[in-house]
Amino acid sequence: MIAFVQGPVAALAPGSAVVEVGGVGLALQCTPNTLAALRLGEPARLATSLVVREDSLTLYGFADEDERATFEVLQAAPGVGPRLAQAMLGVHSPEALRVAVAGGDERALIKVPGIGKAKAAKLLLEYKDKLGHPHGTVVPAQQPAAAGPAPWSEQLHAALVGLGYAPREADEAVLAVTPEAEAQPRTDVGALLKAALRSLNRTR
Repeated sequence: MIAFVQGPVAALAPGSAVVEVGGVGLALQCTPNTLAALRLGEPARLATSLVVREDSLTLYGFADEDERATFEVLQAAPGVGPRLAQAMLGVHSPEALRVAVAGGDERALIKVPGIGKAKAAKLLLEYKDKLGHPHGTVVPAQQPAAAGPAPWSEQLHAALVGLGYAPREADEAVLAVTPEAEAQPRTDVGALLKAALRSLNRTR
């Protein structure tokens, strides 16, 4: 098993990153939060999980060991593949998922694209004794955020700068997709990143 990869970031794209290890570029599927912390040409260390299928080998990258371990528990549940597990981590941190499962919070899981009420109820039972107890306190998602830029806008701006765009261009792209973000019932940073890239390509 490949436990982690370490090296300079060779490429960034919506949903993935390439890290150069020993002269070889390894493609990793990552959440928007993980991608937002990466910068082209700068060193990175990502915990990884290799998913083996009959027709593919897919490497998933994570900010830390907790994310990786949580991903492996999530995707092992019946009816949950690696992409849905990654989507869950794209919406909630590992600690937030532990809090949701410990509290039987269906609404938290329903915020994840692809999870409805019935599936959320099944997953709460499936994960009850597998994710472990919460380690600390997590602010509920519905609690008003502190004054300042919305978390999604910070993540989106950082991801665009990491992709090589100038801060001014990133500011304009964030502004361009703000109406779309405000219209979403739950913020999908991945979808907003794709929309922002489309707006930047139109202006170039």
